[in-house]
Amino acid sequence: MIGAGSFLDAGYAAGFDFYTGVPCSFLTPLINGTINDRRFAYVAAASEGEAVAIASGAWLAGHRTAVMCQNSGLGNAVNPLTSLNYPFKIPTLLVVTWRAGPGLKDEPQHELMGRITPQLLDLMEVPRRPFPTDEAKVTPAIDEACAEMDRTGRPFAFIMQHGDVAAGADAAVAPPARPAGKIDDYSSGSKRPTRFDTLDAALAIVPDRAGIIAATGKCGRELFTITDRPQHLYQVGSMGCAGAMGLGVALNVATPVVVLDGDGAALMKMGTLATIGAYAPPNLVHIVLDNGTYDSTGGQATVSASADFAAVAAGVGYPRSYRCDDLAGFGRALNAAFAKPGPHLIHMRIAPGSLSKLGRPTVTPAEVALRFRAFLAAAAGDKVANAS
Repeated sequence: MIGAGSFLDAGYAAGFDFYTGVPCSFLTPLINGTINDRRFAYVAAASEGEAVAIASGAWLAGHRTAVMCQNSGLGNAVNPLTSLNYPFKIPTLLVVTWRAGPGLKDEPQHELMGRITPQLLDLMEVPRRPFPTDEAKVTPAIDEACAEMDRTGRPFAFIMQHGDVAAGADAAVAPPARPAGKIDDYSSGSKRPTRFDTLDAALAIVPDRAGIIAATGKCGRELFTITDRPQHLYQVGSMGCAGAMGLGVALNVATPVVVLDGDGAALMKMGTLATIGAYAPPNLVHIVLDNGTYDSTGGQATVSASADFAAVAAGVGYPRSYRCDDLAGFGRALNAAFAKPGPHLIHMRIAPGSLSKLGRPTVTPAEVALRFRAFLAAAAGDKVANAS
């Protein structure tokens, strides 16, 4: 058994300063330790998959990151670990608890995952080792994890068992409650524009210094077709994770961050809206392009016809949200979003369909991630240079 401070201090010395995750009783000392220590940022995620995406955004913004979760929640993280971290070569340190581990009697819902936790990590090609329980072995274990992540560009996991970390202090206060935001309705009821024309209109307004994260599917493909720039990140997988990744970036940079989401993707992880509202990065503009379909998989209908994303955003603490359904209203909303601190959400209803001949990004996901990270670093350097 070790104290939480031993692990956190060694991690901090190795550069780990951004933590996120979903609680487990085994993790209580570590989570409370990060919350109570001002050296660290900790974001309480709504789901484990969301946490992985938040950490990925923080890595893009230049941080070493760690995700803490229960092994039952590892199932929620499978998709981003395999379709975001793996193709984009984004590393994060996973601290996964082993409920129903060897010799541990536990609740019935943990029985199967308890048996397969190590094998599941192996199947995802995530290197693993036991969580260090000897004070003298903490730093070497973290150094081993860092060396492996630096070599592969992918996650590494510590598997923590019951009693590996001694009890610690209680947690600090959660993020403050946010008042309900204001909604501006710029809807006209006229013919809805295409996604392509909407993206083209957005690029005419979004500042060149802004990073843009496009959700998986045809949104990113159309953005790439219009223009390919270093500040564009095309999510080719991890559906539903664009908002969480945008949050991870926005919390760690001063430059504007724009998330181009889809209705199907936003519905998949609605909890992310609450997380964004709670942590409230003022530089985040979240655009939901709602065509009422899963356009990339055959045009099947989503349930967005009865979903008021602007009202949801206002209800969870976005200061301002907007409804629009034509390019004039969209332009008004986007200009307004860059005029005042956010986060802002723009619910833009568009026509279904896309270009008949639509290509795909020709840069690899790993190349996209590295150049986006370099863009954010350069933007931060320009800010420092201009301020000096």
